[in-house]
Amino acid sequence: MEPISRRKLLRQGSQVVAGGVCIGCALPANASTPAASGVDYYQRLGVTPFINAAGTYTILSASTMPDEVQAAIALAAKRPVHLMELHKAAGEYLARRLRCEGALVTSGAAAAIKLATAACITRGNKSAVINIPTEMQGLKNEVIVQKAHRYDYDHAIRDCGARLLDVETLDEYERAFSERTVMTQFFNAAEGGRISREDWVRVAHKHGVPCFNDAAADVPPISNLWNYTEMGFDLVAFSGGKGLRGPQCSGLLLGKKDLIDAAQLNNSPNSNTIGRGMKVGKEEIIGLVAAVDWFLEQDDAAMEAEYRKRAALIAERVKSVPSVEARVFIPPVANHVPHLLITYDMNGIKVSATEVMQRMREGTPRIELNPSTGGGPASVGLPGGSNVIVVGVWMLQPGEDEIVARRLQEVLRSAMKS
Repeated sequence: MEPISRRKLLRQGSQVVAGGVCIGCALPANASTPAASGVDYYQRLGVTPFINAAGTYTILSASTMPDEVQAAIALAAKRPVHLMELHKAAGEYLARRLRCEGALVTSGAAAAIKLATAACITRGNKSAVINIPTEMQGLKNEVIVQKAHRYDYDHAIRDCGARLLDVETLDEYERAFSERTVMTQFFNAAEGGRISREDWVRVAHKHGVPCFNDAAADVPPISNLWNYTEMGFDLVAFSGGKGLRGPQCSGLLLGKKDLIDAAQLNNSPNSNTIGRGMKVGKEEIIGLVAAVDWFLEQDDAAMEAEYRKRAALIAERVKSVPSVEARVFIPPVANHVPHLLITYDMNGIKVSATEVMQRMREGTPRIELNPSTGGGPASVGLPGGSNVIVVGVWMLQPGEDEIVARRLQEVLRSAMKS
């Protein structure tokens, strides 16, 4: 028999109808194989886990997946499937659930940004898919962005051979379009910017150019999963490992079907593409599908009430320390959930918020506070200051609010001027 190459397998598999993959259907496990006992590899490797009083930050390994999502991943890991079939089935399922034309599971929100840009540049042109970003002859490659929306993820756009053009006013935006304009980019949680989402979409569409919206950390509310596509954005990206509570190495790209199809052509497992190194496996795909199902069953008001309850417990404990005050703050867009802001008089409590963060990190158990504590880098919209402690309560596990409250009280009391 002639050996089959990886390229031939990929080509043949892409022609298979996605009837062999059933999203939400359980595959039978091998009942004769006893369940393996888990090894604590954190312990074996000498890495100390922590209580997450920070939030869904990538460097802190993002969110903790609900039991339902972990179970779906464990089941999916037991059996192989064809990734092209799984991508197709998952995309169709997610598009139906999220009220849009198309959906693609990516290896994170940054990957979704890159694939969105590549989709707009290549538009299904397979030779262009192979040639970007070094051979751009005949390809549109200018992306318009508000100057206030420039950020650390611009690299994902530039990786595709795109050039960013800054605008500040609506008039500048109107005049920035040319025969080389391929996409407009909007950072959904940007604190600045003088052009609204509605005007951003309206002007781009007047010029026949697709709009992309980076909404990576912008759920909850649940409705944001369709608010921006229904507003008219052609492509919208979300992180899978933040508010959705899916695998950290997953993301969602939603939008127009032709652009989603073009994004998939640039994506792994297709070889010789800009996305080949951004591999997303069956575990991440199923995990994100399961996370979306889980998230859609939640209730915004119930989630907020639970987070406020945790914040109130911590606030009551720390306010027993003289001069300490505490209040709930909800960022306007990104990470739009209750956070606890703790302030105090540094004349009486002789420690900076940054030092409090370090002492919490070095204690037992180890606790990570929100990185805006002490005025450090943090999510858009979160305040900070030398005497401001920020507690992200939404990733706390049952009972951890009590531990965080006790430790904060201890650290603040120990720093009081004698």
